[in-house]
Formats: sequence, C-alpha cells, structure tokens
Amino acid sequence: MGKEHTDFNILKKGLKYLAFALPLLFLAPYLLTLSFLNKETFMFFVFIVPALVAAVGAIYLCFKGINTVVKSIF
Repeated sequence: MGKEHTDFNILKKGLKYLAFALPLLFLAPYLLTLSFLNKETFMFFVFIVPALVAAVGAIYLCFKGINTVVKSIF
C-alpha cells in the first residue's frame, strides 16, 4: 500500500511556513489601514507597497504551509 504514518519532518516544515505567515496576517491589514488613513499624503505610498507585499506573502505562505501539512499527512 502507501505510507501509513505521518512524516514528521515534512509536517515541521509545513508548520514553519504557517508560523512565518502568522505575523504577516496581522501586519498586512495594519499597514493597509495606515495607508488608507494617509490617502492625501506621500505616506500612502510608503505604507501601501509593504502592505501589498505582506498580503501576498501571507497568502503564499499559508497556501504553501497548508499544502505541505496535507502532503505530510497523506
């Protein structure tokens, strides 16, 4: 048949991805809010770029982490 047990090394790797995604999940909306509070000033662009990078990074790391965890279980 196939594997019968969870591969803990791959599981640890997936949990690391999720752990790195967690701060980005809080940072992205915070920076986005700061950017929209400063719409009329130059600070809008200072905050919007890192906010979008953090949001894309959080989505990518969450997807990669969940995918890796599922791969380790099945």
